[in-house]
Amino acid sequence: MPLSEQEQRLLEEMERSLYQNDSDFVARVTRRQGRPTYTAITLGVLGALAGVAVVIVGLVIKAPLLGILGFVVMLAGVLFALRPGMRAPKAKPARPGKPAAGGSAGPSGGGNSNGGGSFMDRMNDRWDKRNDQSQ
Repeated sequence: MPLSEQEQRLLEEMERSLYQNDSDFVARVTRRQGRPTYTAITLGVLGALAGVAVVIVGLVIKAPLLGILGFVVMLAGVLFALRPGMRAPKAKPARPGKPAAGGSAGPSGGGNSNGGGSFMDRMNDRWDKRNDQSQ
């Protein structure tokens, strides 16, 4: 169900406020996004299988501490496999919100209509266009 215009404006305003007031938090949150790497998945699955093997050995020789250790190893392997991958650090992006020294030529030039820039950059450009038109 699409958002109404009022809801979209409120959401855009809240996002803009978040970017302006807590840019460090935004940078930390967006940096952690990513998909697990194949290496992490492989190592995690191998760790989980090793944990299962230790649990089975602990059951066969009736050693509860070994079974608990195997469970911990298995859990650690699964968590390692599912952790988000860290992306390579990029050049520090310009802070969204205010246009750079070039003025507002970028957003009014229609450069974002081809899909360039992030979603938030496009939303901020749209917000700036609306504010410029209303003044």
